[in-house]
Amino acid sequence: MARPEQVLLLEPQHELKFRGPFTDVVTTALKLANPTDRNVCFKVKTTAPRRYCVRPNSGVIDAGTSINVSVMLQPFDYDPNEKSKHKFMVQSLMAPPDMTDMEGVWKDAKPEELMDSKLRCVFEMPNENEKTHDIDSNKVMSSSLLKSESSTLSMKSMVSSLDDGEVKRIMEECKRLQMEVQRLREENKQIRQEDDGLRMRKSTVMTSQHSSPSSVTVKEESLSIRVIALIVLFFVIGVIVGKLLL
Repeated sequence: MARPEQVLLLEPQHELKFRGPFTDVVTTALKLANPTDRNVCFKVKTTAPRRYCVRPNSGVIDAGTSINVSVMLQPFDYDPNEKSKHKFMVQSLMAPPDMTDMEGVWKDAKPEELMDSKLRCVFEMPNENEKTHDIDSNKVMSSSLLKSESSTLSMKSMVSSLDDGEVKRIMEECKRLQMEVQRLREENKQIRQEDDGLRMRKSTVMTSQHSSPSSVTVKEESLSIRVIALIVLFFVIGVIVGKLLL
């Protein structure tokens, strides 16, 4: 009986690429996704178990979730003429609803319940341009780290060279400067208030000056009317007196 098709989604699907140099541990990632509505048990196996370290190499992937598996290749003497024959296999099976012992599940699993996917290992070496770029990047990073460390050390040495008296004087000077800034702010506020009062007084004076001529004109007109009325009254009285005398 043919085995069922793998339900897990692998990324990458067919190849695990390891990029040199291989003088140190080289790590690549394998993503396992479970698109089903059931939990899935998995195991990761290899044809060269002494050359690789896999974390995690087994477990349970919950329904609708995924995990990342780290595959670490141990250092070795790389021969570009030698083709890699290493392979990995991802084995899986549907987890039973009442699972309590995963090892027991694998032990009791039937062959027709097991699913698997195979991946081959590919070793790659960076070209000369990439090597130069990596070296330059490492130099830049090292230079930045050295600068940051030296600046940190200089700050620490400056702080450590100050005794308690100097620190106290510096704190008092900072406090005095803060009080001076506050005083200047208050003076500036007072000057602004005085300027506003002066503008208001000027506005009042200008208003009174504009209104004064009109009031004087009214007073002059009132006086002229009174004089004319008196003249007319005297004229009428004079006419009446004249008629009586005649």
